[in-house]
Amino acid sequence: MFVTCKKYFLLILVLCLLLATIFIFYLDWQSSKKELTFAMLDIGQGDALFIESPTGTQILIDGGPTGKILGRLSRVMPPFDRHIDGIIITNPDQDHIGGFLDVLKVYKVGKVFEPGTFTDSKTYQNLRTEIENKNIPDFLARGGMRLNIGGEAFIDILFPDRDVLSWPTNDGSIVAKLVYGGVSIMLTGDATTKTEKLIMEKTKATELRSTLLKIGHHGSRTSTSPEFVKTVAPTYALISDGKDNKYGHPHQETLNALSSLGAEIFRTDLLGNIIMKSNGQNTTFSFRK
Repeated sequence: MFVTCKKYFLLILVLCLLLATIFIFYLDWQSSKKELTFAMLDIGQGDALFIESPTGTQILIDGGPTGKILGRLSRVMPPFDRHIDGIIITNPDQDHIGGFLDVLKVYKVGKVFEPGTFTDSKTYQNLRTEIENKNIPDFLARGGMRLNIGGEAFIDILFPDRDVLSWPTNDGSIVAKLVYGGVSIMLTGDATTKTEKLIMEKTKATELRSTLLKIGHHGSRTSTSPEFVKTVAPTYALISDGKDNKYGHPHQETLNALSSLGAEIFRTDLLGNIIMKSNGQNTTFSFRK
């Protein structure tokens, strides 16, 4: 009886060691993958973008409206990961920041970047209070800043390039470009055609060209001018919009401008979470409702 139990114990021990070895090799394989992850999260009528660099740095650009973000984040982040390296507030409107209050309750956040526009909404004031209470370093994003997120991936801030405190929140929206190797993503927040024009006047066309264009203001006609689309020349256009939203986003004018220039359009209201992975040369997409 004792010999039989000893054999079973040794067999179980060998199996445990084998599983542990497989798990270690899996983790090593995962860490060795040189991929960038970019996800447009399906949070309804709003914006929430998740980035994970090839070295694991995680950035959340906007948090969408209240009550949506945590469920969507759980689909792109490991279940026990409770740290986000940085959040970027492209503008302080409710549909971009409401979810950050939920995020700060669950995740430890390393840094905050914001444009310097202002709103007296209760949601924004509560968010400011939470950032201060948690002593999270808070930075003004300014044109010319480069955020190195690891693995030779970086985010270049293109706008604001000036004080936008008194500007309408959409006009003062953060616009940035995410770059990894030969793949790039133009991140426009709710930037208007006025903002796009200012950027085009000060930035070389070659520096604006991007593989993906995150469409401004959920596809509103007040953003994404044909001139801007032509300059960026994206292969793919991503739109974050709520199903049957009251604004009629995306507007047909925007869709026409994108289609006329050959961009393939992906929309959260039709596809759910839009997840792109890239090795710096090629891109693959997956979608999750």
